[in-house]
Amino acid sequence: MLIGYARTSTLDQDAGFEAQLRELKALGCEKVFQEQVSSVAPRKQLEAALEFARQGDTLVVTKLDRLARSVVHLGKIIEALEAKGVALRILNLGVDTSTPTGKLMLSVLGGVAQFEREMMLERQREGIAKAKDEGRYKGRKPTARARAEEIKALSAQGMSMGAIAAQLGIGKGSVHRVLNPASPAA
Repeated sequence: MLIGYARTSTLDQDAGFEAQLRELKALGCEKVFQEQVSSVAPRKQLEAALEFARQGDTLVVTKLDRLARSVVHLGKIIEALEAKGVALRILNLGVDTSTPTGKLMLSVLGGVAQFEREMMLERQREGIAKAKDEGRYKGRKPTARARAEEIKALSAQGMSMGAIAAQLGIGKGSVHRVLNPASPAA
């Protein structure tokens, strides 16, 4: 049985999400698990797809980044699939782990993707360091400190930290830091 898995990070990516679903259905996936969550968030539908798959099945995704967030994560998914006798097919790469060549290609591509991500993060860190040296990098403006008077006023009215955070659109921890500046967490 072909089992599809489609994912986008946000609800704003409807076109990409619909394209994945169309491609999986056109390929003949009998069951498609789908979700719109960040790759780092709990992915209940991915877990359900892995649980649903049986020996001889193939899990199909349109792109590798829709499935795994890192080489380690990909390795864990492949390990779980192999333990159940389930193959993995990644359409845009033409990779199918039901073949020895497919398994090799997936390992190589996963390593290259991880290397690329690490290089991008290194370039980002270098760019930030350079901008800081030149005085151009200020970081994110502190949102809660700028609204300290509002936070204190709402607290004086008897509002809870959670209610203040929700009303002002800031984190509860930020409210706590404004109201308790001497706290060790500050």
